Amino acid sequence: MKQEIKDRIEKIRKGEVPKGYRDSEIGIVPTDWRVVSFGSLGTWKKGKGIPNDDIKANGLPAIRYGDIYMKYNTFFKQSDFMIDEETAKSSTAIKKGDLIFTGSGESAEEIGKCVVYLGDETAYIGGDIIALTPSNGDSLFLSYQQNAYLQIKQKAKLGQGYSVVHIYSNFLKSIAIPFPEKIEQKKIAEILFAWDDGIAIREKLIYSMRMSKKGYVQRLVNPIPGKKSKYLELSKCLIPTSYPVDKPTKPYDALGIRSHCKGTMVKPVSDPSKVDMDTLYEVKENELIVNITFAWEGAIALLSKKDEGKLVSHRFPTFRFNEASAIPDYFKHLIKTKWFVFQLGLVSPGGAGRNRVLSKKDFLKIKLMLPPVEKQRKIANFLNSLDQEIDLLERELKELKQQKKGLMQLLLTGIVRVKA
Repeated sequence: MKQEIKDRIEKIRKGEVPKGYRDSEIGIVPTDWRVVSFGSLGTWKKGKGIPNDDIKANGLPAIRYGDIYMKYNTFFKQSDFMIDEETAKSSTAIKKGDLIFTGSGESAEEIGKCVVYLGDETAYIGGDIIALTPSNGDSLFLSYQQNAYLQIKQKAKLGQGYSVVHIYSNFLKSIAIPFPEKIEQKKIAEILFAWDDGIAIREKLIYSMRMSKKGYVQRLVNPIPGKKSKYLELSKCLIPTSYPVDKPTKPYDALGIRSHCKGTMVKPVSDPSKVDMDTLYEVKENELIVNITFAWEGAIALLSKKDEGKLVSHRFPTFRFNEASAIPDYFKHLIKTKWFVFQLGLVSPGGAGRNRVLSKKDFLKIKLMLPPVEKQRKIANFLNSLDQEIDLLERELKELKQQKKGLMQLLLTGIVRVKA
């Protein structure tokens, strides 16, 4: 970063106004930028008439609240959700360049998320969506401004409600933004759009690699026993373990197991006196752990080094591997297969939810196909290498998003100027 920009940022942090800037109602902005309200920028309308259920037809593109809510980028090119002409008659139409906003969110920081519609066809918006057809300003620039930190703070103050927070068009109209000349708006939008493109490329690559890995797991990790196949019971692969300890008198870290095979989580216990059990159990790295209450939902995991020493109750049995027949790295992938989770459901009798409890005895009777240990190791090494590549891409993606967030803060406030 150039020294001139660093000096400018430092002055602003100290509450000083750098040369070429002025103090405004929303903070320090360049002297040649205006501050305008969104209500002055075009025509507003409310979405209506589109069902939220996933109906698809050969018809007209439609956008629902959730389509915006789940989107990272600030633009929307196309929708897979279609409606018929009859439904469209009672709905709200938008065209290319229109901005659309979510009218509610689970928290004040999530309301009023904005994307610009860039599709070539007329589209239709459902309820809880607010739309703006700009008559002044670059659409893409305006969408970035609406998702910038300064505007998110303004929207959070205007939210109404508790469990679900709403924001209405009158409030959105009152939001003030820094407003350069249109040629500079377009240049800022082009720069940020290029970052979004880079982010989108990595997201697609990560998705593609995840799908490839899923295919490899299906082909290489096949636990389903066939009529003529040799198979093993889990009792030949897993050995029950138990490391009881007295309940601590001081705060400690308990371990939880996420459902859907999503690994472990730490749950700090600040007041051990509120824990009913007098005996807890330590866990060890490279052992298998299962939550007997939610095993049917895939609450099973391979314990890692960071889990070691954490405490669990008797509802979280652990098992070490008989490495003559099974290795931890292979099982890390095997337990995530649909077939294995289905087996966990079969050995968890009872009703729904907490009434379904895993039978530890029947768990060890699950029969599955296993290749020789050496082949298990080769398969595990290959799948682990794919995981490492995905992890690297996800770290890069996270870094890109963070860098873009910082860049937005600099460009959209005029702290860093671009050449028109």
